Amino acid sequence: MAELFGFEFKRKGVKKEEDLGSFAPKIDDEGSITVAEGGMYGTYVDLEGSTRTESELITRYRRMALQPECELAIDDIVNETIVYDELHKIVELNLDSINTSPKIKDVLREQFDEVLKLLDFGNKGYEVFRHWYIDGRLYYHVVINPKDTEGGIYELRYIDPRKIKKIRTVNKKRLGQGSAGSPGAVTIQKTKDEYFIYNEKGFTGYPGGSPTSAAGEQGVKIAKDSIVNVTSGMMSEDNRIVLSHLHKAIKPLNQLRILEDASVIYRISRAPERRIFYIDVGNLPKQKAEQYLRDMMAKHKNRLVYNAATGEVRDDRKFMTMLEDFWLPRREGGRGTEITTLPGGQNLGEMEDVVYFQKKLYRSLNVPVSRLEPETGFSLGRSAEISRDELKFQKFIGRARMRFSMLFESVLEKQLILKNIMTLDEWIEIKDRIRYDFMEDNHFTELKENEIMTERVNMLNNIDPYMGRYFSQQWARKNVLRMTDEEIQNMEKEIADEQEAGDIHPEIEPAGQQAGSEEDPDAEGGDGPPNGGTDNGPPEQI
Repeated sequence: MAELFGFEFKRKGVKKEEDLGSFAPKIDDEGSITVAEGGMYGTYVDLEGSTRTESELITRYRRMALQPECELAIDDIVNETIVYDELHKIVELNLDSINTSPKIKDVLREQFDEVLKLLDFGNKGYEVFRHWYIDGRLYYHVVINPKDTEGGIYELRYIDPRKIKKIRTVNKKRLGQGSAGSPGAVTIQKTKDEYFIYNEKGFTGYPGGSPTSAAGEQGVKIAKDSIVNVTSGMMSEDNRIVLSHLHKAIKPLNQLRILEDASVIYRISRAPERRIFYIDVGNLPKQKAEQYLRDMMAKHKNRLVYNAATGEVRDDRKFMTMLEDFWLPRREGGRGTEITTLPGGQNLGEMEDVVYFQKKLYRSLNVPVSRLEPETGFSLGRSAEISRDELKFQKFIGRARMRFSMLFESVLEKQLILKNIMTLDEWIEIKDRIRYDFMEDNHFTELKENEIMTERVNMLNNIDPYMGRYFSQQWARKNVLRMTDEEIQNMEKEIADEQEAGDIHPEIEPAGQQAGSEEDPDAEGGDGPPNGGTDNGPPEQI
């Protein structure tokens, strides 16, 4: 137990940044548990207040995902993020910002394809992203062959996030006047080690011991680099628990469920017309009159019970319900036995309150409310017909993709280092310039880009008469066509190559080279001055 299970990467000749120390405690987005350095492994680690609660929270997230309204919203998010196309990959490596040889770029793309195969992302991309979105975290064990590390990653095995937790060991040193915790004292923390603890039974309980015993942290100590993990980046108020994107939907979902159950119960209880039975008991004594009334009730009554868990309505005579009729005794001298009817509930078709909480649930999950109503049409690609909610939704999808891409980055790092393609220092230099391009929805993206390009070309045609007088070509390319300097250079080179090769259409001529100009003496009317003018004066005004 004293040795780490797995492997760990280290930079040669570089001191880890965590070892430098700071008075500000390190806050990460992985929900790590901070443990003071010292003592043997087996001393108690406080997992009671964080991991146990976190495990229950993950279970709650998964139950929320089973609700129809929540599941529909999650399905919209996952479908927008992970787009399947027979002709294109779900995600591709973008190396345009890296200045290196094409051979190295080909190697990186080849290894990235291996990473996608290890994740089986072509077939299970939907499930992988869905797990990450619902749980708020994703863990994989990197399996390698110790005898052949240059062979790279052999397998990536999914780990239930309720069974693993990251531990960070720190060395604390007090500086300043006064005792620890006083205003004049400052604690310097230095991170010494980071590792994971895995328990196949999870951290929901402590079999074999109390939470204050050493049995509370039973598990395997795993090296940090042997685990690939990516979180949602959302933390609790105390920065100890990683939250899922579903966390802010807990309250709206509970309110919606309670309101729906209450609406069903109200409609079942108020929809039917109830009757009032006035039973003539004559001059019977009180006890016999009550017995007679009970006999009449047992003979004519029906009792329907609504089960909120299953949504079933069954006949059960063991429970008193609001559907029962009223049985009232009437003494001698009255009008005798009589049956009257109470009207049913009114306005039972109003569902504005339920619709309100449905929209609130969708807003909490960043899904446009318009998608809640199937009859509402949506025309793809037309900017005038795209709502602001759809644009905000696309930005949310972009942020989710960027965060999820950390999974590819972590696996690719280990693959390149294990195969000796790159060192850790070389990877640190280029990792921030690597982009991961996800497949976009073809209809939405293509139509949107086509419309944008059409508007830019129309604007270019409008200012074309003023080119060379008030606007330069460089300005038009940057401000109208929105081209970067690199795109401008590439475009000029391609145009020059096409002109040299003769691929440009003959009708396309440089500006100013028009028929009948002074530079073309063979053109019609070339012997005299242009526009019918004279040699000594300006041309005649028409």
